Amino acid sequence: MDHFIVLTVLLPLRTCYTTYSQQESAVFPVTYLNVSKDLALQRLLVEWDVVKSAHDAKLAMSFEIQVSQTDDTNKTVWTEFHNVTLDKLGKPFHWRWDSDLPLECVSHTVRIRSKAETSKIWSQWSLWETVLDLDTSNSSGPQIFPNEKILEEGSDTTFCCIGRKDQIIKEFSVLPAVRAFIHMNGRLGFLTVEGVTHHKAPHIHVYCKEPCNEDQCLAHSIFLVGRAPDTPKDFSCQTQDMRIVTCTWSQGGDTYLYEKYSPKYTLSDKLSQKMILCTPSCSKQCSCSWDIGQQRIWNVTVTVENPLGKKTAVDAFNVNHRIYPTAPFHVWEECTETEITLHWNYQNNGIELLCQTEILHPHGKVELHNSSDMHSPHRSITVGGLQPYTEYTARVRCGAAKHFWRWSEWSEAQTIRTEEATPSGKLDMWREITPVLGGRNVTLFWKKAAGFRANGRIISYEVTWEKIEDGFKPESISFSSVYNSTRIFIDNHSYRISIMAKNNVNFSLPSVLIISKATDNSTEELKEEQVNGTDDGIFISWEPRCIYDSYIIDWCNFPKLQPCDLQWKRFGPNISSAVIKSAVFVPGERYNFHIYGSLANRASLLEKKTGYLKELPPLHDPIVDKIELTFNTVTLSWDSYLTNESQSGFVKGYHIYVSPVQENCTLKGSKKHILSGDSELCKYTIENPEEKRYTVEHLMSNTKYKLVVKAYTGGGETPILNFLYVDTPYNSTVLYFLFLIVIVPTLVAAMCHWKKKWVKECCCPAIPSPHKSKVLSFKEFKISSEKVLKISDCIPDMLAMDNKAEAQKLHSWSQLSPTPTEDKTDGHDSSWIYPEKNVERGFAPIPTPQTHNWFENFAYFSHLEVESDPYQIPERLEASKPELAVVLYQPHCYIDIFNEDAASTDRETAGRKSSLRYISQTDLHCLGKRL
Repeated sequence: MDHFIVLTVLLPLRTCYTTYSQQESAVFPVTYLNVSKDLALQRLLVEWDVVKSAHDAKLAMSFEIQVSQTDDTNKTVWTEFHNVTLDKLGKPFHWRWDSDLPLECVSHTVRIRSKAETSKIWSQWSLWETVLDLDTSNSSGPQIFPNEKILEEGSDTTFCCIGRKDQIIKEFSVLPAVRAFIHMNGRLGFLTVEGVTHHKAPHIHVYCKEPCNEDQCLAHSIFLVGRAPDTPKDFSCQTQDMRIVTCTWSQGGDTYLYEKYSPKYTLSDKLSQKMILCTPSCSKQCSCSWDIGQQRIWNVTVTVENPLGKKTAVDAFNVNHRIYPTAPFHVWEECTETEITLHWNYQNNGIELLCQTEILHPHGKVELHNSSDMHSPHRSITVGGLQPYTEYTARVRCGAAKHFWRWSEWSEAQTIRTEEATPSGKLDMWREITPVLGGRNVTLFWKKAAGFRANGRIISYEVTWEKIEDGFKPESISFSSVYNSTRIFIDNHSYRISIMAKNNVNFSLPSVLIISKATDNSTEELKEEQVNGTDDGIFISWEPRCIYDSYIIDWCNFPKLQPCDLQWKRFGPNISSAVIKSAVFVPGERYNFHIYGSLANRASLLEKKTGYLKELPPLHDPIVDKIELTFNTVTLSWDSYLTNESQSGFVKGYHIYVSPVQENCTLKGSKKHILSGDSELCKYTIENPEEKRYTVEHLMSNTKYKLVVKAYTGGGETPILNFLYVDTPYNSTVLYFLFLIVIVPTLVAAMCHWKKKWVKECCCPAIPSPHKSKVLSFKEFKISSEKVLKISDCIPDMLAMDNKAEAQKLHSWSQLSPTPTEDKTDGHDSSWIYPEKNVERGFAPIPTPQTHNWFENFAYFSHLEVESDPYQIPERLEASKPELAVVLYQPHCYIDIFNEDAASTDRETAGRKSSLRYISQTDLHCLGKRL
């Protein structure tokens, strides 16, 4: 029994193993092969089969397919492996291949071999199956292939041209010029165009020509460049009434193919395997509708196709889940002050709907409200929380309450205004007080505050004022809604002023101002502080005071106009700075701000500010109205220049520019300023705008200078265009000095030259005579009318002695007596005469020694040393040595009275035989020149 069971198990295993072994070693060759061609698609269609046993065994097989082109090379151009699992139906296998060369130009051959996946052995190749090219032996001219006229954008396309029998291809070309490769071989030519694009070449013209010049020798074909269609986008289907289904989709990009080549759309149902009978229509979006009957489940495929390709999209759906209701119609409204109720109708198809209402507010806010009452064909919804007397825009749409798919289209929009109500909040009121005779003019201004709502159409404003102290009857006046200001007169008492707005329903709450009592006590004028502008506005800050419950800033939008368009803004008690913004603020305009503190509606002025949104350079340069010149300074004055609010910025000071006309400026104490033309100016700065006088120093005399005065602000200064020119005068001190050192000596020299004879006789006679010399005139000694030189008055500078012994005696004698012994001659002192014996003459040898006496001529005294003395005596030089006891004198000039002609006529007066030698100044050399 056990052996039987074992055999029962092993026998099937052996059978399976035997079968597997047979399959592993079995070969299933191709028994049938057929190749055809689709010239429209330039495609080979291959069909083949194997033995029936392979089908019966349901083998998984692999097939190797080779394609070759039977041109001159006969090379294999394609190899592909095709895997398939066989079945017992015995159907043949199919395979297709798109050729890169036109099938009309080259013959193609195909062969196949097979192998079971469980086997390692390939079958033998089948025989080559050939598809012949086009026979053109009887053609009347060259032919261009392929015949299909559509080229896909971006693809590489090969054209071929086949010539007639016994003809060759001479020329094969394409226009416009695109990237192409051309190969010609006898009567066959190939042209490959690469990457053609529509915008560069929407049409391709291909020309093929044989050598002859006849018309039949030229072939011409035109090809369109296009694109395959895109896959349909956003493909979906829906119904509005459960009878008609409409499918919609987007077309995609342009294919550049039109009319008969344009994309074609078809719809089919995969479940029923039937085409859907509908006609697609496309504008911005494509759609197609058909009657669905009783079918509720669909699997719809849309197919788009053109000569270059085909694309599909699928949508599977249940009709009950694709309900897209029609838009509501006949919409009307009912409203109160704060609510709107909308009513509408819709097409009742037994579909339970959910509706939604959109409320658009004036400021752009959108509110959505859903409605859930679905049992009446007349639907409505109420929306509350709205503002009185306000326009709203409302519209309605609906969707399926169960299995919601999407909302319907919106109904027509309705514009609705709610009813009027009493104004809410208070007006914002401000005032401007002007003192006048007997009281004050109060100009009142008002505007809608942030918390004020008119809640209707304002028809009037009512202003009321009453005196606080005496309780007089209030006065009031009403104004039309077009006004926003008025002026009233009040006396110097305190007043309470109020204003209310009125619409068709009621008055608003009153806005109140308290005008304090006017006093005669003059308060100190507040100093105006400067403020700065920013990118957004003008920044204002103030010192906070804890006693006030709010602050107010007012200003004029147009300070130079009347009325100036007064504006104001209120701030809370905890705020001490703000940026004042206004659309009318402009650069270069000065704006004045007043800051008030308010307590219980009573305002007090606290601070004043002034500033610019942006400072600009001054509108005008200072005009120099006074110039004061010296030889080295210039003083400029511009007292008439204004620095007030007429300027386009705060004048911070002045710049004075100076330079010589012919050269650059290098004045001491200045800064260098370079103009656009690279010329240099000296720059001085005055930082006080009220200082309108300046002195430029260290100028050069007799020089032309150019000057200009510029005012500068926080916005800078205007460019330097025009100069003021001045000439400095000559320096009078220099002229006076020149006069003293040049003119006066010149005049003296001229006078001396003119009276040179008189001057020579007076000061430098040829031979001065004691009788005629005015210098040697003595009142106490005259003979008749002439002046006589008294010898006793002449004290000699040097004595020359004949021998040393006598000199020593004289020296000892001079030491004993400080004054030489006087010889009285005619009552005169003659002690200056010293007799000398045996004195040698220095200028000529004389046998008889003579006595010489030397004396100084006071009229010709000079401290200049005589350069040379033709009469110098050796003994005199000898006497100047240290061993000489007597003190010798060295006069510069000597008087020679040895000459008898020059001696006194009364020689007896001398009383001795000794003679005197007188040396004239004309014989003496002083400074190397004769006098």
